[in-house]
Amino acid sequence: MKWRCTRCGKPHASNDPPCDECGHNAFEKAIVRVDDTDDGSSGERSGSEPIPSGTVETGPEYVWACTNCGREHVRNTPPCSRCGNPDLERVERTYEDVERDLDTPSWFEVAKPYLPIFAVIGVVVALFATGIVPPSVLPGIGPPSPPDAPGNASEQAGLDFETTEAAVHDRLEGERTGSDTRRYDDGLAAYAEHQNRGLVAVEFDDREPDAAEPDDFGHDCGDARVVGAPLVLSDRSLTAYDNESAFAADVADGLLSSRFGDDIRSGYDAEGLDVHVAPNGDVYVFYAAC
Repeated sequence: MKWRCTRCGKPHASNDPPCDECGHNAFEKAIVRVDDTDDGSSGERSGSEPIPSGTVETGPEYVWACTNCGREHVRNTPPCSRCGNPDLERVERTYEDVERDLDTPSWFEVAKPYLPIFAVIGVVVALFATGIVPPSVLPGIGPPSPPDAPGNASEQAGLDFETTEAAVHDRLEGERTGSDTRRYDDGLAAYAEHQNRGLVAVEFDDREPDAAEPDDFGHDCGDARVVGAPLVLSDRSLTAYDNESAFAADVADGLLSSRFGDDIRSGYDAEGLDVHVAPNGDVYVFYAAC
């Protein structure tokens, strides 16, 4: 014999209230109809589908519906969880909305709330793919950024240092012959800039930036060893130079007359350099080759 709640109709295995569905404290016996029909025939009811022998008919299942919005609740626990209405009424659950609830949404319906995020991701990917934004702006991607250093790293007195560096390379190439010519390597130049700014920071900011390895800068030296040499030119007034070529000639002469002059003239395949003017006016040069 089974029992059911007199309020919500929930079936229970024993007469042990309260109901675990609605909390009601009264149960009634569920009716078991076995071969019991209106016309005395076996297993059928008049005007309805036959009930299989031994089946427990627990009756309709009831829920509590909001009189305002229709939201169904399994227990009579006002107010309505949807609209806050304090009135709930007991109604028979018909399951008419089951098919609607089980409909599988399309992928577009699922993805629709996230379309703005997908659009932003697409724009970012396009910026990186087209090169408008370099990957090096992301942490851990690309060569290390050069450390901050006092003084001037790009220009002073109307002299552009990047143009000066290219002119120094041309001047050094004019000192070489035959197989001793060298190509200018941007990766070596980036390594030279990092090292040069580090030297200036140590000297004038009393701090030591993080170290970096030559292979972190994407040079084209392959397995060849990268070497570097610093040079400081004092007592130079940049206002005395008419243009970058004049300034480059002075820097190139300083490199060739240094103790690294022979190595600068021959023995390597590629080079790169950086020029930086310190706060006291000294010209710091770092030369790298492989």
